[in-house]
Amino acid sequence: MRDTFQAGAARADVTPQVGACLYGYRPEHHSTGIHDRLSLTAAAFRQGARSALLVTVEVGDIHNELCDGMRAALEKETGVPAANILLSATHTHCAPNVSGMEGWGEIDRPYYENILLPAALRAGREAVAGLRDAQIAVGTTRSDVGINRREIRRNGEVCLGQNPFGCYDPCMTVLTLRGTDGAGILNLIHYGCHGTAAGLATEVTRDWSGVMIDRVEKETGVLTAYWNGAEGDVGPRLTNGETTGDMSHVTELGGVAAADAMRALRSQGGFHAGTLRCFADTMRLPYRTLPAPEEVREKLASITQPEKLINIQRLTYKHYLDVQTLYDSGVTAHPTHLAFPFCAVSLGDVLFVPAPFEIFSEITLRLRAYLPWTHTLCLSNTNGYRGYFPSQDQICRGGYEVDCFVTGSVYNLVDDADQYYIDEVCRITGKE
Repeated sequence: MRDTFQAGAARADVTPQVGACLYGYRPEHHSTGIHDRLSLTAAAFRQGARSALLVTVEVGDIHNELCDGMRAALEKETGVPAANILLSATHTHCAPNVSGMEGWGEIDRPYYENILLPAALRAGREAVAGLRDAQIAVGTTRSDVGINRREIRRNGEVCLGQNPFGCYDPCMTVLTLRGTDGAGILNLIHYGCHGTAAGLATEVTRDWSGVMIDRVEKETGVLTAYWNGAEGDVGPRLTNGETTGDMSHVTELGGVAAADAMRALRSQGGFHAGTLRCFADTMRLPYRTLPAPEEVREKLASITQPEKLINIQRLTYKHYLDVQTLYDSGVTAHPTHLAFPFCAVSLGDVLFVPAPFEIFSEITLRLRAYLPWTHTLCLSNTNGYRGYFPSQDQICRGGYEVDCFVTGSVYNLVDDADQYYIDEVCRITGKE
C-alpha cells in the first residue's frame, strides 16, 4: 500500500428554497430571498491505511443526531471511518435551522434530508475520488476581523456588543493543498468569528466569510473554503460598534477578511509533503450537580406564560422543567460526565481540534501554547452542537453565553470544564 500523503476536495451547493426558516435569532424568521448561495466543502486525506475527512457546512450549527447520521452516511459512502470525520458548521446566522436548539425553532428536516445530506454525500464521494499525491503550505497573519463581543456596561452587566478589553484569537491561518504537479486542490481558511454581520437579514447569506472566500478563490483560482475557530465570545468587528449589522457590513468586513487571508496566503513558506495522523478516544467532561428542588420550584413559579418564551428564556425554562420532571420521577442516579467521541486530525505541523460547542477564544490560545504543533486550530461547532463553552474566568460575569452554558440542558458542565477539555485534548493527543 502506498504511504504517500494524498488530498482531495470538492464542493456541493446547499442553498435552501426561499421561505426557509432561518436560524440564529428567533423562531419563525423566514427567508425572503437569496443574497449568496450556501455550500458544503469536503477535504479528504489519505496516507497508507489512514484516512480522514474534514467537512465545512455554511449553516449555523448541526444537531447532534443529524451530525451523527451524516457522519455515518459519509462513512458508508466514502469508506472513511466516521470517527475520523470532522463535520463543522461555519455558524452563519442566515441559513436554515438544522440545530434544533430549544427556544430557536424546529429543525428543518426536509432541508436536511433533501438538500444537505445528499450534498454532503456527493461532496464527500467526489473529494475521496479526487485523492492524489499532495503537498501543504501554511501561512498566518494577524487579523482584527473579530472582536470580543461580551461588552461590559458601566454597571458591570455583560451584553452582546463589542468589548475592546476582551480576549479573542487574532490569528488567521490559510492552509493550501496542491498536487505534486503544482495544481491547486484547496485553500483552507481558519479564523474564529461569529457570522452575524448581516444581522436580522431575511436573505440567505454566508455572511462576511462568503465575501472572503469568493475573493481568495478569484485571486488564486483554487477552491476555497472557511472553517470557523473559537467564536463563542467573538463577534464581527463592525463599524457600527455592535455585533450585528446589515448586508453593507457583510461586504465591508468581508473585504477586510479577504485582504487578511491573501496576506496570510502570501506569507506561506515552501510546500512540503504532509503526514496524516488521527488521535481518537472518548472525551469525558464532568457535570455539575443539579439545582436543589427548592430552587427549581422557585424558578418555575416565577415564570408566567412559558408558551410565549423564546431563545434563552425558553432554554432556561426547559432546563428547570426537565429537572423538575426528574425529581418527580424519583430518579436518584444521575450521570456524572458528558462523554462523546473525539478525534483530532493532524497534517504534519497542523492540528485540527474539534469541539461540539461554541468555544471561547482563551481555550484556543491556551491549547496553542500547551501543544507542540506549530499550528493548533480549534474548530467550533464540530461533530455536533452542545451550546456555548466559556472559559472559567467568564462564569462569574454571567451574560448570554454563560446563561446558555449553565442551563442549556438537563445536565450541564462544571465551571472549570475548560480545564478538563484541555486536559482531555492533551491526553488523547499523547501530549500530557
